[in-house]
Formats: sequence, C-alpha cells, structure tokens
Amino acid sequence: MKIKNILTLGFITLSILSITFLSCKKEREKEEQNTSEVEEYLTDKVYPILDSENSRWFFFTSASRPFGMVNLSPDTEIKGAWGSGYRYAIDTIKGFSHIHAWQISGLSIMPVTLSEENSKTIFTDFYSKFSHQNEVIKPGYHKIELERYDINAELTSTKRVGFHKYSFPKEKNAGILFNLNTVLGPCENINGVLEKTGDKEFSGKLIAAATHRRPKPLTIYFKVELNKAFKSIERDDKTGNYLIQFEASEEPILMKTGISYTSIENASNNIASELPQWNFDEIVKDSHNEWEGLLSRIKVKGGTDQEQRRFYTDLWHALQGRRIISDVNGAYPDNTGDTFKIGQIPLNENGKPKFNHFNSDSFWGAQWTINTLWGLVYPEIKEEFVHSLLQYAKDGGLIPRGPSGGNYTYVMTGASSTPFIVSAIQQGIIKEDLETIYQALKKNHMSGGIMEKAGYEHKTNLGGGLKYYIEKGYVPYPIPEGNFGGHQDGASLTMEYAYQDWTLAQLAMKLGHTEDYNYFLKRSKNYQNVYDKSLGWMRPKDVNGKWYKDFDPYQVEHGFIESNGAQSTWFVPHDLEGLATLMGGNEKAIEKLNNQFKTSEKLNFTAGTSHSQEGHPEYRRIPINYGNQPSIQTAFIFNELGRPDLTEYWSRKVADKAFGGLSPSTGYNGDEDQGLMGSLAVLMKIGLFQMNGGTDSNSEYQIGSPIFDEVTIKLNPDYYSDNTFTIKTKNNGPTNTLVNKVLLNNKPINNYQLIHSDVIKGGTLILEMTSEETLKN
Repeated sequence: MKIKNILTLGFITLSILSITFLSCKKEREKEEQNTSEVEEYLTDKVYPILDSENSRWFFFTSASRPFGMVNLSPDTEIKGAWGSGYRYAIDTIKGFSHIHAWQISGLSIMPVTLSEENSKTIFTDFYSKFSHQNEVIKPGYHKIELERYDINAELTSTKRVGFHKYSFPKEKNAGILFNLNTVLGPCENINGVLEKTGDKEFSGKLIAAATHRRPKPLTIYFKVELNKAFKSIERDDKTGNYLIQFEASEEPILMKTGISYTSIENASNNIASELPQWNFDEIVKDSHNEWEGLLSRIKVKGGTDQEQRRFYTDLWHALQGRRIISDVNGAYPDNTGDTFKIGQIPLNENGKPKFNHFNSDSFWGAQWTINTLWGLVYPEIKEEFVHSLLQYAKDGGLIPRGPSGGNYTYVMTGASSTPFIVSAIQQGIIKEDLETIYQALKKNHMSGGIMEKAGYEHKTNLGGGLKYYIEKGYVPYPIPEGNFGGHQDGASLTMEYAYQDWTLAQLAMKLGHTEDYNYFLKRSKNYQNVYDKSLGWMRPKDVNGKWYKDFDPYQVEHGFIESNGAQSTWFVPHDLEGLATLMGGNEKAIEKLNNQFKTSEKLNFTAGTSHSQEGHPEYRRIPINYGNQPSIQTAFIFNELGRPDLTEYWSRKVADKAFGGLSPSTGYNGDEDQGLMGSLAVLMKIGLFQMNGGTDSNSEYQIGSPIFDEVTIKLNPDYYSDNTFTIKTKNNGPTNTLVNKVLLNNKPINNYQLIHSDVIKGGTLILEMTSEETLKN
C-alpha cells in the first residue's frame, strides 16, 4: 500500500510538473509572441531624431500627440526660429518647453537639485549636460538623464496637457524652475507670473511678444498640478522667474501642466477633461496607441528595414507641426480684429466642439503634399483644418494662408489655402455650405483679398502686385510701389496666382458660376505672359513689359520665390500641355526636364540645408530642388506629357536620394515645413501623386513607382468605404523600378492614372515592374 501510494504521489507530482512545464512553456510562447508583436509596432519604426542636427523650432517634437497644443520636448538651443529647439549635436539641455509651434513658444521648465552652492545662481545657471546613450525617444514619450543633477526626466502628454515624471536623488532637495521670461525659438516670452492656488497646485501666464511674422502678442495661460505638496515658491527679481522647492523624497514628482490661450480656467478644465488621473505609464501607452492608430492607416510590406523606418518617420512628420489652439470646450483666441476676444467653436448635439482650431504655417506647397495624403488617408483631419480656416474667415473676413496665435501672419504668398479647400470639396470631404465657401475663397482672389499681400505684409496690400496681375496679366519685378513685406518675386507670383485661379475656376464650374469660371480660367493662362520663348524659361519682366536684364535661370530669388527660373518654369500644374506647347511640343519639354534631372541627380536632387547653402552656394543653382516646395512636382510631369517611364525612373531616384537617409544629420535637405516634405516622401514611396492637387472634378492620381512590395491603405468608413485600397507590385526591386502593366481590380489601366472615386471604393492596384533595359527591349 505504501509503495502504491508513493507511486501514485510520484505520478501526481510528475503530472503537476508536466502541467506546470507546459503551462510555463505556453506562457513563454505567449510572451515571445507578445514580444514579437511589440517589435512590430509602427511607432517603434519611427526615428524621431531624423534631421535633428538641422532642426527648426517647430521641427522636432517627442512628448506630443498628433497636432497637440502641447508639444513638450527638451531644448538644446533656445534662440532663433531656425537652428533652435532640440538639436542633436548639442549636448546641453536648457529646459523643457511645452509649445513648439509656428511663431509660438512658451512655458520652459527645468527640474533641478538644490544646495547651498547653487542657491544664489540657480535662476541663471541651471543648464545640464546629457548623453544620447541615456535617452529614449518615441512618439509621445521622451526620457532623458540630466547629468548635472542626476535626475531622470520623463515626458509625455495629452492634447493640451504636459505630463512630467521626475526621479530625483533621494538625498537631494528637489526643485522645478519655471523660466517664464526668456527667448524661445522665434519668440520672446515676457511678463511671466505664477501664483500659488493650493498646496499642490499653482497657475500663471506669460506673454509671447509680437514677432515680425506674428504681429500681435499672445497670452499663454497655464495651470500646474502636482502629486506632492511643495514647501515654497521663490521668485527671482532680476529674471522674474520662479523656483518651486520640495523636500527630499524617494518618490518621483509627477506634474501636470495644462495650457490654454484663453484663460487659466480653461487651462484647468483641459487638465480635468484630458488628464484626471495620475498614472504616467497609462498616458504613455495611450499616446502610443493614438500614434499607432494613425500610422497603421498605411501598412507596407517589403523594402529594406531602413526604408520602412524612414517611411513611418515621414508619415509621423506628416501628422504634426500644425498645432491645436482651441480648448477642450471649444474656446480659442481670436486675434483677427482690432481687439482680442475669445472665440467659440460651434458645438454639436452632444455639446462637444465640432472641430479643433489650429495654428499653422502656410499651405504653400500643400497641393502636392497634405492635399493628397490627408485627403485619402486622413479625411477627418483635412475636414477639421478646412473648418478651422473657414472660422478665421468668419472672424476676420479672410481665409488665411498661415495663421498664428489666432491671427493672420500673411506668411508666404498667394491664396495657398484655395487648392487645399477646393480639393477637400472635390474629394467629397466637405459637402455643405459650398456657396458660402466659394464666395469666401473668391474674396481672396480679388481686390481686398489675401492675394494682394506679400509675405508678412500686415498693414498694406501692394506687395502682392495683384492689380498688375489683373490689369496686365502678370506681376512685375520689381513692383513699382516699393518693398512691402517679403517674397515679391513677380514671375513666381504670376504662376502661383494662375494655378490658384484655375483651382477656383473648378469650384466655380461645379457650382454653376459660368461667368466666374470663364473669368478665372482666363486668368489661369497668365503664366504664359512670363515665359520667354527666346530663352525657353520663365523670366521676370518689369512694369513696362521689359524682360529682366542679364537673366540667369539658375540665380535664386531674382523674380522667383525660394527658387530659380529653372526650377519654377515648371510651376504650371494645371496646364502642362500649354506649357509644353510654349516649349515647342511634348518631346522638347520632356528632353529639357530630363536634362535638368540628370544634372540635379549629381547633387542628390536638393539644394541642401541652410547651412550647406552658406558653405556651397553652387548647390542653390540646382535645376530641380526637392529640398523646398516650388519644384517638388517635377518628377510626375513626365507622366502628364506621355512618358510615365520617366516619372517612375526619376521619382524612385528622388525617393532614394533625397528622402532615403536615416540619421540626425540628414533627412529633408532643406525645409520640411510642418509635414509638407514628410507627406511628399510618403506619396512618392507609395507611388501616388496628384499633379493639380486633387482640385479637378475627377480628383485624379498619377501612378509612380512604389518602393514597397505591398501598400495597404485603410480607408476611413466615415467618409469612404469600410475597405482597404492595396497597391501590390510584382518583380519590384532596386533595378526594377518601371511599371510595365497596371491592373485595378483586374482591369487594365492604360493612362497611368486613377480617379479618386474609384480609389475610395477600395480594391487592389497591381503594378508589374520591370527594368529600364527590359522596357527598351
């Protein structure tokens, strides 16, 4: 009996051990599977430090949500719009600021440790070294070690609230310095004040002084809540800044910082609505999920690991830069009038704002970038931005081309918002109040509208040269009245207005305004008046119709905005056949442009960063520049002129050389401009483009050369079908870059073009790829 019992017990024990082993094995396999899934997160593919050696104030962001009011990140350089913010090559942290927006900055803070030695100098001597080796950066999260203080700082955020986690040395007294009065990026922050409102909270405000581009000051309100009581607040009389002091503790200090441009009450309400809890890791996870959700709208297969990482980094950039300025309740700063007032976004039936209001750099170049990407993949984002632009028109009388702080900046030129809004209508995203929208757009194209104003021309309306454009059919260079604002380059202005007039004509035709259609269509031909047939280039002319003397088509900004004549000659996206006719026919136009690409390839298709332009001015003489907007459409011109093979050939090369790098020292080779170049890179890599910005009635896409084996776009069912649009390539590879055959849902496409209404139904586009040599044979 005893032996039997022992054997029985042994059997049971072995069974238990087996079950335990199998259970552990399953758990381990499950963990390995989960680990595998984690490694496949698209946010892990994002490379946030791309091009951060050349960053602009609003270029880099880490602890931020898509388009978040708060874009919290460390600053290593705090002065200047260019070359400021987080710059990878600088090893010193100068503060964590909450706002990195177009012409807005604010609320820089710095955690410190306190001692007798630094008690008298902490307000002016608080910077700290750091190492990238101890740094973690992901979309929505930033972790960094402040070496001077031995502080581990972690940052995340909601849309309107920064969330900080500071782990201090347990034996040191902790402090948080509020550097309220300082230069940050393009702005000077002044008149900062802070007030205790409880043992664990305080509030305050500061003023972002007016800049050359943002002509009115803007008040930034904030509310701060802490997980632990502070022992004192000290103000420094010389700097006007504040130091919050704490007793030494082993527990991390958590801090919520709500931002508002309207009131402290709304800053507090933003915290209560978006961040009522104190679980830091949960907010990091929530931010990750939001980014993951947007990035996963496009899934790619194939290509190299670097190509995939760069692709999702480009897509990440396309979803940031432009910033929310409205509160959770829909209140927003309206600075469009003579006096500041608080505006209110209309509410829906649930009492929620119908859309967010935005701060945004210009839509100059958006017709070839976010017009298409947002319109196809993120229509809900595009709709919000359209409503925001229209709200400015309701408040101030004009649709802006780049608002900041609730006001017009008149950044860049023309009526660049017209193609953006018209494309949203043609894509079926905007369906209501079309007549009201049309009249608001038309106003910008006429006397008294935004076309009359040159860049940053706040108080006059002569710099845009619109009266000459209407009377003579071109904008002269120079404009006789003098210098008002910037970017008064007549040849570029003429071509820009002509294209924008064409886009407005498409909406006029849609709404049955035949007379307006004919009028704006006629104006859209004005580009012909600055084409010099004897030279074969667009060329500026003076008010008397005389061509600019000693013309050099490769000289920058002599009649051409941020470009030269060679680059800008091709800025006729609405009438390329007409341009080719001026050049002597399609074959001559193709040969001319092809030669420009051959020359530009030697310089990697870009004029380089602002730094390299200073060191290598010959780069600015490049015939095609993919480092700025004026000529980024050129690779797809061949398609329109009957040579899709050249579009495929050159667009693939541009995607590789101009948008293929993955390092802090390279990325966009010029000016990324709040997601414009990131969006362009995405479009070139999936092989879809819209030459006229999607503003025609059919909203056509031109087919390029995708770098991936498969691209799947999840369509938004609230706007389109609850389906996917998939692009599959066969025999794709580094040498097989040309498209030999096109099938859409098993039906042949012979013109290398797709119609938006077909794409948004969902389906599969199959591209059979081949090499240049095979195609020739």
